[in-house]
Parts: sequence; C-alpha cells; structure tokens
Amino acid sequence: MTNPTEIIIENGETVPTALPIATQTQAKRTRRKLIPKLLRVAGHIPFADDLAAAYYCAIDAQTPRKVKLVLFAALGYFVLPIDAIPDVLAGLGFSDDAAVLGTALAMVGSHIKDSHRISARKLLGVANKTPPQT
Repeated sequence: MTNPTEIIIENGETVPTALPIATQTQAKRTRRKLIPKLLRVAGHIPFADDLAAAYYCAIDAQTPRKVKLVLFAALGYFVLPIDAIPDVLAGLGFSDDAAVLGTALAMVGSHIKDSHRISARKLLGVANKTPPQT
C-alpha cells in the first residue's frame, strides 16, 4: 500500500480515520519548521500570506482530511531543504514552491476561510491591512 489512494479507500472507507503515516510525519515536520522559515523569508516571497493561510487551514480541526493531505504536502515541500530549484537562487529559488502551493490552492483553496487569512496576516504582521481579494 504505497499509493495514498489505496490508504484512503482502505477497508471500504471513503475518508481515512487518520492521516497516513507519511502525512503525519510531514505534518509534524511542517509544524516545526514552517513558521520560522516563513517569517525569515516572508519579505522575499509574494505568496507568504497564502502560505500562512494554507498552514492555518491545514491545522484547523474542521478541515477535511483530504484537504489536509494536499495542504501538508505543499507546505512540506516549502520547508524541505532540497527541492527542484534551490531556495538560495535569487529570483528563481521559490518559483517551484510557488507552483506547488498554487496547484494545491487550485485543488483545495475553497477550504481556506477568512479566519485562516486573518490568522495569517496577524502572523506576518499585516493584520490591519485589507485582505487580498480571491
């Protein structure tokens, strides 16, 4: 059972009872590393607010498990030290991270609530600014 789809439909269930083990590990790593990295690079990436809102959506207890799987995968890619384009490359370093996040948001972005965006803006220190229109 290496295919995530097999895990989700295991025992005839349409919704897993818990996140697959690999996703639980990814969620723990993301929770530990995302905020420090995000705060360190937020001024250099235009998608910082979307990244933070995705994080708050992923940790929300009301977010469906399938949505959490997608978001934690995208957030985990952001915190990985090795990825397709190294983050240290000026101008290009975060383009792959933006593409992964953009794809995830296209899939499950409708689950990101105003409360997630408000929390993201507070984290980034822009709580008094008007949220971007989606």
